[in-house]
Amino acid sequence: MIVLVVDGYNIIGAWEELQRLKKKDIGQARDRLIELMAEYHAYSNHQVIIVFDAYFVRGVESKYKSHKIEIIFTKENETADECIEKLVKTLKNVKNQVYVATSDYAEQRTIFGRGALRKSARELYIELKNIEREIEKDIEIHKKEQPQIKIPLKADVRKIFEKWRRGDR
Repeated sequence: MIVLVVDGYNIIGAWEELQRLKKKDIGQARDRLIELMAEYHAYSNHQVIIVFDAYFVRGVESKYKSHKIEIIFTKENETADECIEKLVKTLKNVKNQVYVATSDYAEQRTIFGRGALRKSARELYIELKNIEREIEKDIEIHKKEQPQIKIPLKADVRKIFEKWRRGDR
């Protein structure tokens, strides 16, 4: 299984859209990152964990799931880097390949030492954009495919049935 651990605030600081949202409201930036990672998970089926440190959110450590994504807020005096290092140590085994999404060079070196691989913020962004393009292609192909009609009907009758199906009178 492939596991992607995301350094939340590092990615927010690296992506232009999230930087703009952060200036208005950090919560909106976090929510948008979670939405984007949910889309990534849905397409790739990789397990995704997003870690936010206590720099912006004070209090005890909390974990919850949203859109099948695990979100972790570290405890007050714990950095996201420390939490990510613990996660990598726990998750990395023969069955799991762990990637850490961060552009923090010191963190990248540390996670390499623990056996994980890295994705820079830019690499993850490019991967997300590629996924969006693939989804758009799939939608276009799906739109062009005509359903196979088992009973041959004239075009005007098909139009009437289609209106009924859609609830148009």
